[in-house]
Amino acid sequence: MVDLHSQYLTIKSEIDAAIQEVLDSTAFIQGPQVTQFSAALSLYLKSKHVIPCANGTDALQIAMMALNCKPGDEVILPVHTYVATAEVIALLGLLPVFAEVDANTFNIDVNQLEQKITERTVAIVPVHLYGQCADMESILKIAQKHRLYVIEDAAQALGAVYTFSDGRMMKAGTMGTIGCTSFFPSKNLGCFGDGGAIFTQDEALAAKIKMIANHGQKIKYHHAIIGVNSRLDTLQAAILNVKLKYLDGYSQRRNEAALFYDRELASLPFLEIPFRLPYSTHEFHQYTVKTKGIDRNQLKQHLESKGIPSMIYYPVPLHLQEAYRRPAYPAGTFKITEQLSETVLSLPIHTEMKPEQLSYICDVIKAFPIHA
Repeated sequence: MVDLHSQYLTIKSEIDAAIQEVLDSTAFIQGPQVTQFSAALSLYLKSKHVIPCANGTDALQIAMMALNCKPGDEVILPVHTYVATAEVIALLGLLPVFAEVDANTFNIDVNQLEQKITERTVAIVPVHLYGQCADMESILKIAQKHRLYVIEDAAQALGAVYTFSDGRMMKAGTMGTIGCTSFFPSKNLGCFGDGGAIFTQDEALAAKIKMIANHGQKIKYHHAIIGVNSRLDTLQAAILNVKLKYLDGYSQRRNEAALFYDRELASLPFLEIPFRLPYSTHEFHQYTVKTKGIDRNQLKQHLESKGIPSMIYYPVPLHLQEAYRRPAYPAGTFKITEQLSETVLSLPIHTEMKPEQLSYICDVIKAFPIHA
């Protein structure tokens, strides 16, 4: 699905030198590379503040802690997403309120958003799924109207650009109250282990986020608030410093692969290629198709039989996961998401894909026996 080894080999000398510099300094925790990376990512995103942390899940949790979300508060999120988004809400004693997604974009359906808001709602968490931004202009208007926080989960869309109706352009994760991302190795900007970051334009909020991520302290051994221990290792920051320079190039190569797929697969009657939004660029963290009139699992097995990996994101919707089942969300509540869980399939897409690999994948898909 992602060829990290080949990607590493193309920048091996830079990566190795960056790692060696950290090893020579032995500043493994909060070394200068962490500050350097924070500043570089801040400049890239045009976000005033970037606070690195240990992983993307921590980023979401720290964001909600910084906004003083209290047990019993409700947080709205899309039901078609990875569990981490709901997990941190539940861990903090908050109530995850699931919202349906748009059948074309896979992002939260803004037309159904307001009906989910109650007097206990404190925040909306739009997830920019598979690489495209959610409808942030509409979400921000709704949030402003109801005085809600917006916490962007930009883990799959780092680098994506959103264009507002007035022509303003902003990157994923920088439009809401707080933005969060992950640097998991397979992400658009991935390190060689775990890592994450939190973004905000608010100086006071940034100071609080830094304190929470560092045991609730601003001055060592003086703990003003309850915090956590969530740091980005210096080694990972050094690696990310190198890879950040290539992020836009990585995006371009994934988009080239996506266009190849589009050209070859658009005419197939049993597939629906990804929908492209007019107001957001697409990072193609995943190239996710929808199957039509066939058994998705049989297509997956067909690909596997020819040595081609594929993934299903996500086979069990959040509201049907045992940990998140509630009487309010029986099977059939979110028909679009339940249908997506049975029809979506993500094809290999990464920065090192060769035309012959793409051709082979497309030829194998075209050869799928529809009436098998």
